[in-house]
Amino acid sequence: MRVVVQRSKNARVTVADEITGQIEKGLVLLVGVTHEDKEEDAHFLAEKIVNLRIFEDEEGKMNRSLLDVGGEILSVSQFTLYGDCRKGRRPNFMEAARPEQANQLYETFNRSLREKGVSVETGRFGAMMDVELINDGPVTLIVESK
Repeated sequence: MRVVVQRSKNARVTVADEITGQIEKGLVLLVGVTHEDKEEDAHFLAEKIVNLRIFEDEEGKMNRSLLDVGGEILSVSQFTLYGDCRKGRRPNFMEAARPEQANQLYETFNRSLREKGVSVETGRFGAMMDVELINDGPVTLIVESK
């Protein structure tokens, strides 16, 4: 699994002009699944992400986690994270998991985040979505399970 983590002041995702998820301070997660991923990958990444020390403490150092600051998560599935652009001009998405497997692991990932006491909002799996956010910092990281 591959997750783009963006620290955010606020964010929302809409599908066909309907807001499906919205958060204040926290993290926007763009979540990609490859066909080799298992449930252990989802649990590993959930644990890793909620404990990443990427929020500032009173001295301005990135020393606090999402759990420490009581932040929220906006989780958005994104198969294009496994697009291979090395050859040609059109990305190859052969490394992205089939929708059935990807959706199952995406849901497992979100459930694992919630089990850690985090409020999780989502987009809609497989839908065309508009994602708006104010990236705080900006802080953007890529976290992978492999």
